[in-house]
Amino acid sequence: MRNEKNIEANSECGLRNVECAMKRTLEIRTGPIEEIEQLAQRHISSEAGAVIYFLGIVRGTEEGKTINAIEYETFQRMAEHQFNLLFDEMERRWPIESVRLIHRVGVVKTNEPSLWVEVVAPHRGEAFAACQWLIDEMKRLVPIWKTPVPKSQTPNPKSQ
Repeated sequence: MRNEKNIEANSECGLRNVECAMKRTLEIRTGPIEEIEQLAQRHISSEAGAVIYFLGIVRGTEEGKTINAIEYETFQRMAEHQFNLLFDEMERRWPIESVRLIHRVGVVKTNEPSLWVEVVAPHRGEAFAACQWLIDEMKRLVPIWKTPVPKSQTPNPKSQ
């Protein structure tokens, strides 16, 4: 088991023969995801060779119907727990330096980001594989539900 002191003392996870924990950042929030802000907050070691990020955008259609937005709801504590279990599994499978994930809740209008996932790893293959696996498993296991807001309906500003 890795502890906080080990994480702080060995923040440069590229060091040989030193066990380093994967850095994890998780946010479930109502506010917008600012791509430029996320890029500016990136921290990587000199051993990182790949940074993969995925920005999920709300489409204008859902199940063949035109929509105005999607309303996301979650059971926050359970979602955080499930994300941490996924991060644990991700760390076991790949040599990932860090993962950052932001998922919005509330009403997210079409063409706005609802999800940001960033994976930093030594090589592109493991970064791509880990990122895709995380998104697929998140959709399958994490209690975040979405309800399309039809085009004829205006989004509820209280939910935004």
